[in-house]
Amino acid sequence: MRRFRPRSAAVAAAGATALTAAVLTAVPAGGATAAPAPHAPAARAVPAVAGHRLVHGVSSPLTLAQCQAKWGINCYTPLQYRQAYDLNPLYRAGVTGKGRTIVVVDSFGSPTIQHDLDVYSAQFGIRSSKVEVVKWGDVPPFDPANPDHTGWAGESTLDVEMAHAVAPDAKIVLVETGVAETEGVVGLPEMMDAEKYLIDHNVGDVITQSFGATENTFPGFDKGDFSSIQGLRYAFQDAARHGVTVLASSGDGGATDAVEDGSSNYPYPVNSWPSADPLVTSVGGTQLHLDAAGNRTAPDSVYNDYGAGGGGQSHVFARPSYQNGVKKTVGTRRGTPDISMAAAVDGGAWVYSSYDPTATGWDVYGGTSEASPLFSGIVALADQFGGHRVGDIHQALYTLAKGSPKFSGVVDVADGTNNSYDGVTGYTAVEGYDMATGVGTVDALRFVPALALTSWGR
Repeated sequence: MRRFRPRSAAVAAAGATALTAAVLTAVPAGGATAAPAPHAPAARAVPAVAGHRLVHGVSSPLTLAQCQAKWGINCYTPLQYRQAYDLNPLYRAGVTGKGRTIVVVDSFGSPTIQHDLDVYSAQFGIRSSKVEVVKWGDVPPFDPANPDHTGWAGESTLDVEMAHAVAPDAKIVLVETGVAETEGVVGLPEMMDAEKYLIDHNVGDVITQSFGATENTFPGFDKGDFSSIQGLRYAFQDAARHGVTVLASSGDGGATDAVEDGSSNYPYPVNSWPSADPLVTSVGGTQLHLDAAGNRTAPDSVYNDYGAGGGGQSHVFARPSYQNGVKKTVGTRRGTPDISMAAAVDGGAWVYSSYDPTATGWDVYGGTSEASPLFSGIVALADQFGGHRVGDIHQALYTLAKGSPKFSGVVDVADGTNNSYDGVTGYTAVEGYDMATGVGTVDALRFVPALALTSWGR
């Protein structure tokens, strides 16, 4: 059965023992204990925190210098992110996401999500926010001994805390579905049903999805029959009608992604859904290079360390009109990602959780599962700034990317790094749009008002 999976391809359980066991061995989710090189494929495409070597986390986040000294990686706080993305002037002007709602969709969820967000917020002097939990379908009681449950709980925690880090006054709705992570295509309709229900009931201005499935693994793909994907687009079509922005992580396998049983990656370029859907804004990954205050010490790079930012051509969807201006890059197909945010493990985010009593504490997460909720916060800020939903942002995004960064806030990533991964040649970050980071990343102080003024939302 094809595996349907969250996108946090690399997670470092904090604490010296955990980081040795997790980050430095790339945490292959099938439980392998040998230490592969940073670009070795994960053993199985299941949640990276699942079922092995979970230990007690540290009691509080370490400083950047301590992370570098102990583990050889950079670990960032939301305060550093806020400086890096130029968010603080917006907050001082009252643009905090107030009055807007971010919807997070994950299987199983976390039984401690509100408590964990409260602890996370208090640690960094951020106001906490109410998390409304919506259980969709038959959600089983949480079992901390079940790796599917703990894997998705980690994903839920990452999603909620990253969205809150950027839009601290936005309401967050966590939709928990009862879909087992191995349900594959069987589980997708339940998630899409949940999204459509919330859209129809005016719940949520932006939806973030940190999951994906390789296009090639959908029924009928090998015969050129894409109806199994086309039949799942109803929630996104509904979102477009209601002016709701839909985001998805672009993946953590560079230009490739997992085969049907999750045992390995395809040996050639593939793409994944829902990231590749033309109605979804695909959020790729970058690596930030920051000092202790959150100032950049070097331009952003492509995320490519214990995973790589997903990107490439869809084999299902033709090039949408909003990408006509970059047709020399994407060809006749839909290209991903559209835009990128922080996702590298070396430069990962501190996250607090207590859903697993054997591993309560602070962890360091990476993956485009981090990037999509970060960008959902940016969208919520733009919704508040403009006084309306920005809706499907594609046309605005590609229009802004053609203008001056001083107005648009779109920051090109063009340092020559790439998302080649697991033996599959990917794409290089060059001037302008590329399938490593899309149009680039954002300077929120400029991007938020520009997006609000350029979008035709409601």
